[in-house]
Amino acid sequence: MTSRATLHRKDWRTALDEFDAGHKGELVTIEVLDPAVGHQYEAERLPFSSLAYDPRDDTVIVAVGGVPPRYPVVLRHMVPHPKEVEVATRDVPEPVVRLVDQDGSITLITFYPAESGKRS
Repeated sequence: MTSRATLHRKDWRTALDEFDAGHKGELVTIEVLDPAVGHQYEAERLPFSSLAYDPRDDTVIVAVGGVPPRYPVVLRHMVPHPKEVEVATRDVPEPVVRLVDQDGSITLITFYPAESGKRS
């Protein structure tokens, strides 16, 4: 059984800070499902840097990369004024954060163990 929770806005900051702390050293894929543009990958299995909600700007920010020398640049994906934040962490192969923005676009942030990205 999958454990998913759609969070109340007042809990976004704390929940994403806790999620951030629990996933250091993992890899992240960021997918955007936009009704107008379609399904796009913004990042595929890049080193996770951070995930946070900024209540002042009402924006969720996920950052990947920044781990030299292979990924020296940090990519930040921002979801301004999200309508919904959902996390799935238990009983799923990979933890996922699902963000829905004002126009209905969905951002999926999927986490993988670091060793799953190694190439032989």
